[in-house]
Amino acid sequence: MAKLTSGMRSALPSSTFGLPKQKKYPMPDPTHAIDAKGRATQQVAKGNLSPASAAKIRAKANKVLGK
Repeated sequence: MAKLTSGMRSALPSSTFGLPKQKKYPMPDPTHAIDAKGRATQQVAKGNLSPASAAKIRAKANKVLGK
């Protein structure tokens, strides 16, 4: 996965994130999209993320991945 520094992350447009209003789950490339899907699933299992938010993240990741 390409390293995403805090400066690079700050420069990303909101539309690049799985949760754009919170600027969480950045997906500037396919590798980060795959990782976002996995992290969203983990966070739902831990109770830190709602299934609806995870569905939004997966939908955005699938767009990035061309699915």
